[in-house]
Amino acid sequence: MRDYLTIGSSPNDEDCVQTGSENYNVRQKKECRLYIEAIRKKLGKESKGASLELKSFPHDFGTYTEVVCYFDSEIEESIEYAYKCEGESPATWAEVGMTRPT
Repeated sequence: MRDYLTIGSSPNDEDCVQTGSENYNVRQKKECRLYIEAIRKKLGKESKGASLELKSFPHDFGTYTEVVCYFDSEIEESIEYAYKCEGESPATWAEVGMTRPT
């Protein structure tokens, strides 16, 4: 069965694009795509049955987007990868040699 874990929109120890800020939708999706790139740099490409993707969620101030790791609950390596993303994703952009997107 397909399920997912929410990873976030940027590294935990970094500021992220704030909901409602100028050009929020474009900037926030760009930040999430770069966060996926950062996760892959640190943890490697997704395992079989897992995939890092953007997912939109409703909010009082509109819609926001976060990185999620989809996994197949019947494939152990995909479950392990998803939990690794949740617990071991980069805490800063610098950790993987990247800078905060503008």
